[in-house]
Amino acid sequence: MIAAASEMLTATVRDSRSALLGYLASRSGGDLAAAEDALSDAVLAAIQQWPVQGIPEKPEAWLLQVARRRLLDEQRKQSVRERLAEPLRLAIETAIETASMTAETETAFPDERLKLLFVCAHPAIDEAARTPLMLQVVLGLEAHDIAPAFLVAPATMAQRLVRAKAKIKAAAIPFAVPEPSQLPERLEFVLDAIYAAFTQGNAQLITEAIHLGGLVVKLAPESAEALGLVSLMLHSHARHAARLDDAGRYVPLDEQDTLRWDHTMIERAEMLLRQAAGFGCPGRFQMEAAIQSAHAQRHFTQRMDWPLIATLYAALLTYTLAIGARIAHAIAVARSIGAEHGLTLLDQLDAAQVAQHQPFWAAKAHLLAEAGQEKPAIDAFEEAIGL
Repeated sequence: MIAAASEMLTATVRDSRSALLGYLASRSGGDLAAAEDALSDAVLAAIQQWPVQGIPEKPEAWLLQVARRRLLDEQRKQSVRERLAEPLRLAIETAIETASMTAETETAFPDERLKLLFVCAHPAIDEAARTPLMLQVVLGLEAHDIAPAFLVAPATMAQRLVRAKAKIKAAAIPFAVPEPSQLPERLEFVLDAIYAAFTQGNAQLITEAIHLGGLVVKLAPESAEALGLVSLMLHSHARHAARLDDAGRYVPLDEQDTLRWDHTMIERAEMLLRQAAGFGCPGRFQMEAAIQSAHAQRHFTQRMDWPLIATLYAALLTYTLAIGARIAHAIAVARSIGAEHGLTLLDQLDAAQVAQHQPFWAAKAHLLAEAGQEKPAIDAFEEAIGL
């Protein structure tokens, strides 16, 4: 019973955490910290009770009911939250009574989750915190998981997240999808968060990110960048089966067996990219998708068109100066016209910003080796391995 209860709880939390949290937070007046605490208490209660009392028929509903009680108990103790008790009680009780976590409720959850993404992109929240907040609140990542993607220390990221949640509560920011006229100012941050989740490499997050990208396209069907993002993710994910050889070793992109790529997924990605291009407003994600499209052409040409890829990366840098994009540009230039030229571009990056950035040192090590600089290459490899 203990093993079965543990397995069921793990699966329930994995599959429903973001939906449950979004549902609770969207009806708690914006107090994200309280919603997270209540859900954590519910999970702890499940750990203690399910092995003894048995697994409930509807695990998600059980967690929601316990979380609801925790929220209401806390509201009674905290006078600052008293004004939220009645609307919260009515909203959650109505959900439980009329839906009881049926299939109809589950299909509504993606909308609640999408609302929460757009809430976290509210202009009143500090720009530096919007995307990290989405990654934590909606997608369940912790500060130490998020920090490396933004080249900051975990403690710094944790402080940003705490301040952002306090801002939402203090400003009583409403949990609602913005009007169409408000979408552009928030959409960029939502897309950034979805892509950041995708690049974590976790299979579940990859699937979740692609799904959320599709929801954004439905919400904003004329957003060329949303289409570009989904195209980018599909192009990249189409190659997942070729990234490791039969012995489990990593296979670089230009050495992968193209027959192992998912060509149906690539065709869908190409269709979305063409659809995005039809709007005539290129952007970062469309450029990144175009780069992946150029890589995909190796299936037909049996060669990598590095000059084209380097040109596309140069165009990408007009939309973003992200470290990852600049490193990738340097590699493409090196493949196109020589390692020394790529090293020159890497040396132009802010030394303090890349000091702890492992991909920088890995790229530099490879290019130094290709340039015949053995000792510096060994030092760079050791730095990369150490990180």
